[in-house]
Amino acid sequence: MNEAHIPTYIVIGGGAGGLELVTTLGNTLGKAGKAKVILVDKSPIHIWKPHLHEVAAGSMDVGLHRLEYVAQARWHDFEFQMGSMLSIDRTKKTIRVGAVNDSDGQPMLPERDLSYDELVVAVGSQINTFNIPGTTEYAIGLDSVFDAERFRQKLIAACMRAETRAAEGESHQVSIAIIGAGATGVELAAELRNTSKVLGAYGIHRMDPKKDVRITVIEGADRILPGLTPRVSKSVGELLESMGIEIRVSERVTEVRSDGVSTASGLIISADLIVWAAGLKAPDILSQLDGLETNRINQLVVNDHLKATRDEHIYALGDCAQCEWKGGQGYIPPRAQSAHQQASYLAKLFLKKLKGKTVGPFYYHDFGSLVSLGRSSAVGNLMGGLMGGNMFIDGFIARLMYKSLYQMHQFALHGFIKTALDLLSVQLRKATEPHIKLH
Repeated sequence: MNEAHIPTYIVIGGGAGGLELVTTLGNTLGKAGKAKVILVDKSPIHIWKPHLHEVAAGSMDVGLHRLEYVAQARWHDFEFQMGSMLSIDRTKKTIRVGAVNDSDGQPMLPERDLSYDELVVAVGSQINTFNIPGTTEYAIGLDSVFDAERFRQKLIAACMRAETRAAEGESHQVSIAIIGAGATGVELAAELRNTSKVLGAYGIHRMDPKKDVRITVIEGADRILPGLTPRVSKSVGELLESMGIEIRVSERVTEVRSDGVSTASGLIISADLIVWAAGLKAPDILSQLDGLETNRINQLVVNDHLKATRDEHIYALGDCAQCEWKGGQGYIPPRAQSAHQQASYLAKLFLKKLKGKTVGPFYYHDFGSLVSLGRSSAVGNLMGGLMGGNMFIDGFIARLMYKSLYQMHQFALHGFIKTALDLLSVQLRKATEPHIKLH
């Protein structure tokens, strides 16, 4: 690059890692006029994906936690381009961004090409149905705010219908099946139980929240939370059972139906609402890109500098990247802390590269895992550089640490003062509004 050239950094995907990266680059390079920074995303808003189970249960109002990309771009000196990535031309170093229509289907933005010097793919992940029959038709996956809101509306409607049946002396149980007992499935189950307890205070009086709202978690492995330690799994299982949540392990779902699910053992579990939380994959578009290496779940294969194996100007981070875990086992897990660390690393790498310097390889530091079980509790383990070992925690302290993960994300986007003021505002609104969203 000659001195007159101002490089363009394009980040595709405004999730936890992508948005943190463009914010940092905008604050440093964009603000100083040393680079052009562009974020591309198909949605106009950002919400922290680990919050989606709370949105689905109705215990979180999206309006209090959503962030408009256009506003963030204005505040932090980067550009936002709305649309989905359709293709990459590696020879011309351009990406094709799809057209965007408004809510009435009228054209709003045309297809367009954007040129880049360095490209970062941060498109996250989506549910993996493993081609199980009926999943697309009858199950809801929590991939987006739209999915979470759709489930919440179906839940309220199912409870209202059950209330009507109860008034007429008929059976009024509502059954919910959650397929997959990873963090999303477990957290959703606990949040739904808490929601069912609150519903009685807002007009659904004839339903016993523990008896009449039946929640079943179905897992193909021999224990829930198979990716975490057995001790965490055992503790969470005991807590879920104490909430009246039924747990079915070693049950592989073979079909999703309109009235429930079937398993390989011949078990049939009836359900009014079905949530698919059993697996993740990167978006299919990644496996169709111009000659880039991907794995069986569409993740871009990257080296220890997060660089695509077949292109020195394309990088990937977060759930859509397969990166070897240096100093660990296997590959870096798809967690928010991974995306956060990778975003910080790439910001440092790009800043050094502009100065003609290099950085060492990326090392992932596992600080443990926490699973939320509602407003008052969480369970998990702390490890790595944070504790110097492995420490099991649960209860109120674990819940505070779980909530602090989101505040760290907010701090990376807004700084300390705005994060503190936003937190105060949210707490004040929560004190004067219903504990669940009722419409």
